[in-house]
Amino acid sequence: MRLSLIFLFFAVSASAQNDLQQQIRRIAADAQGKVAVACSLPRSTMNCDQDAHSHPPMQSVFKLPLALTALHIVEESHVPLDEPVHFMLGDRILPDTYSPLQDKYPEANVEVPLQELLRLSTSLGDNVAADMLLQIVGGPSAVNSYIASLGVTGFHLQVSEHAIHRDPKAQYLNWFEPAGAVELLRRINDYPPLTPQHTQLLLTWMRDNPNGARQLKGNLPPNTMVMHTTGASATFEDITPATNDIGLITLPDGRRLALAVFITDSSADNATRYNVIARIARAAYDQALQIN
Repeated sequence: MRLSLIFLFFAVSASAQNDLQQQIRRIAADAQGKVAVACSLPRSTMNCDQDAHSHPPMQSVFKLPLALTALHIVEESHVPLDEPVHFMLGDRILPDTYSPLQDKYPEANVEVPLQELLRLSTSLGDNVAADMLLQIVGGPSAVNSYIASLGVTGFHLQVSEHAIHRDPKAQYLNWFEPAGAVELLRRINDYPPLTPQHTQLLLTWMRDNPNGARQLKGNLPPNTMVMHTTGASATFEDITPATNDIGLITLPDGRRLALAVFITDSSADNATRYNVIARIARAAYDQALQIN
């Protein structure tokens, strides 16, 4: 009798997982592009996988691994977060890019605290601040090495925001497997490699991210805490190479669902792409609520 009950439990669980994946596939079809998804919930076999080991261009999603690497160096080298960093003329990305830092100081030539560069890059997706941090940590190879040292696989950073600005096709050189993105989120949440102080700082920047309000957060219950990092490209000839959101979604019981959604080479409009991510997030959230 007991074996029969165990078998029934796993059969029902497998059926629910299959239903969730089918639901995600139906939602993803609206994106008119490639949609890659992965998720993870502690102490469960929850499965959202759709092309979870593909290599979608990550755009600004790389700024989370970058911040993690920078904070690791801060701890190892005992660098104070208020250490001034000189914003030079050559750091600017011209003629135009998304950078609150550059907008505030168009002529550059000012000192900016390291912590402010981290906040601007991680929370706001500032391209100039990110490239300055990338230089400080030692370039893409340093970020790749540190993320690999955490046991996270499927992450590849090769070029800077400057390089992508010069050639939009270069964005495909920077990719993150959704399964790897979820591994990173779980590592940050479950076994943080940083001190509690720096971990909380990083999560606060992710929580305060104003971008992507209509994506992971867009269809969740009001006041659901989401700590996330977005990444988006411009649209070229009616094709948008990247619309991404990865994050930790806090459930009512305090557990955190890690979810990564990457939309690549989509011909759908902005509202549709955002809605696809929001609906996938809600489907995963609703499934997670049923898992004790």
